[in-house]
Amino acid sequence: MERSGAWRVLAVGLIVALGCIAPACGRAKSKIPSQAEVTESLSKEAAATKAGGEDLDPALRMKATWTLTGLEVRAQPENKDYPWAGTLKFRVRSEARDLEGVSVKESERKYQYLWSRVLRRWILQP
Repeated sequence: MERSGAWRVLAVGLIVALGCIAPACGRAKSKIPSQAEVTESLSKEAAATKAGGEDLDPALRMKATWTLTGLEVRAQPENKDYPWAGTLKFRVRSEARDLEGVSVKESERKYQYLWSRVLRRWILQP
């Protein structure tokens, strides 16, 4: 094969490869999930947070009960990188056993999240 023929084959192969890759890249970048999809994802995040908060060492003689009191998802159309914002609210009831009996403390916890379009998941805000 002569030199110009080899370059032509290489150029055609490169064009075909780019033609296959480019549409996939465009789809991944432009897809913004629906409110139902991100609400379901935030609900799973809430379940994981609740499970983590209630998982205490038995040696501490404490029990924590986390109750989800609020789950909110808001659209942010002006923010292309973070198109959704979310809030989780919990009521936490902690019981500690000591020599004098049981001590109970109740508190509220609030967590703010942003949906990352690039990572395709919720990010906890400080």
